[in-house]
Amino acid sequence: MTTATVETSPQPQRNDPKPGARTTIPCFEPATRRSLGEVPVCPPAEVKERIARARRAQVAWAQTSFDTRREVLGSILDHVLEHADELVEIICKDSGKTRENAMLGEIWTVSEKLRHTREHGEQHLLPEQVPSGVFPHKRAEIHYLPLGVIGVIAPFNYPLQNILGPTIPALFAGNAVIVKASEQVAWSTQRFQQIFDEALDKAGFSRDLVQVINGYAETGAALVSGGVDKIVFTGSVPNGKKIIAESAKSLTPVILELGGKDPFIVCDDADVEQAAQTAMTGVFIAAGQNCLAAERFIVFDAVYDAFVSRVVELTRALRQGPPLGDAVVDVGAMVSAGQLEIVERLVNDAVEKGAKALVGGHRVLSEVGNYYAPTVLVDVPENAAILHEETFGPVMVILRAKDDDEAIRIANSTEFGLSSTVMTKSQARARRYAEELVAGGTCHNDFGFTYMNMDLPFGGVRASGFGRLNGREGLRACCNAKAVLIDKLPFSAPAKLYPIGPLDYAMARETIRGIYGRGATKTAGALAGLAKTAWAAFRTKG
Repeated sequence: MTTATVETSPQPQRNDPKPGARTTIPCFEPATRRSLGEVPVCPPAEVKERIARARRAQVAWAQTSFDTRREVLGSILDHVLEHADELVEIICKDSGKTRENAMLGEIWTVSEKLRHTREHGEQHLLPEQVPSGVFPHKRAEIHYLPLGVIGVIAPFNYPLQNILGPTIPALFAGNAVIVKASEQVAWSTQRFQQIFDEALDKAGFSRDLVQVINGYAETGAALVSGGVDKIVFTGSVPNGKKIIAESAKSLTPVILELGGKDPFIVCDDADVEQAAQTAMTGVFIAAGQNCLAAERFIVFDAVYDAFVSRVVELTRALRQGPPLGDAVVDVGAMVSAGQLEIVERLVNDAVEKGAKALVGGHRVLSEVGNYYAPTVLVDVPENAAILHEETFGPVMVILRAKDDDEAIRIANSTEFGLSSTVMTKSQARARRYAEELVAGGTCHNDFGFTYMNMDLPFGGVRASGFGRLNGREGLRACCNAKAVLIDKLPFSAPAKLYPIGPLDYAMARETIRGIYGRGATKTAGALAGLAKTAWAAFRTKG
């Protein structure tokens, strides 16, 4: 592995003051520690006012046509494409990731989501007719109506995508959106707000419809408890539990996209070169700071040595350093010093318990910024914390498996269940893994593409969260799915229940038996009982 060099600025990493005393967020480039300035904190008292403004703006937006919403999303797409190079540079400065990762992981992802939502969103939100069941004289429909104001609490790893990703479906569904960005990437939010402002100004809608706010934990808590109609949270499991606890006070529904220990399975019939190249993508994108990152590589004995040899060779050749320097780099910096410490702790723990670091296993460029060397770990014992805690760093952990049963057992042995990858030439084998892996998604012979197919839902199970983003489910998650039953004809007879007659109970019993009884004998008996009851009722009236 090679590292780039860079002149460094003397500014230290941020030391956050105590909660309540913080009025600004000092911002630094994680790749160089150069200061980016300070961003104002939105205090908790202001958050509630922001929600009120968003709710007023949403009233008019909820009445708009899908054509109008498509036009606004189209303006956002035009802006992203026209300013792609500028946005990439801003992303790289704030997150430390490479230009290529910013372009493919953020610009491409956002562009595809905008395209797909504009082209297919309406079909998922139009009133849907369903069977009317035992009421043939009625028309049964599901109407997908906006909730009102959606609150988003975004993480640091994809500064642009984490803001636009959940905002796009919420906006198209007719909602207002308030995004609380991560304090680790607050600097870039000022520029990203301009994307929404420009599109809303052009269409004649209030800028309050989409607001990006900054702050620390107390600002996020204020958003959860401030009266929004739904919260979309992406982050760690401990913070997800805090979100649930706070949202429970007001019964605010939530979508949680939490951590993962995603398995990457290399079967004995896999193409080793394809598996190795895909593995590099799965673990080193964004320096491993990817919710979908492959964190456990489960490799069959038959291809283990070949796979390990190839990924070690590829990892040693990676270039690391500041993404905006003169040299081309493959892996950038980690966003925060705190996350760097987590990765270091987990790797050191594994090595102390017997694991071997074939490549990396330590910090690099410490005098420059937040860098951890791309690492390959083997012989990791079961009691190592890195097999159970989310790493969120550039570490490839390789485990052995003798067959499919063992691979599936290892893959399902954690509390998480976000996504998964299986490398095999057999479609039948891939389908078995898709059925038996406990995860929100499984991708065959590629990494992460289930997220890029915007017709597919995205989310996890177990400790990886619940609720879905993307696709039909993601759009409808931003709506009140309202049940509607309407007369087919312009006239109807009243369903008279009161006053209750002496034979009404028997009539109801025999009718239910006649409709739901299984078998001709039971149905005939019910019809006979119904006829007898009807005759008794007639004689009573007579």
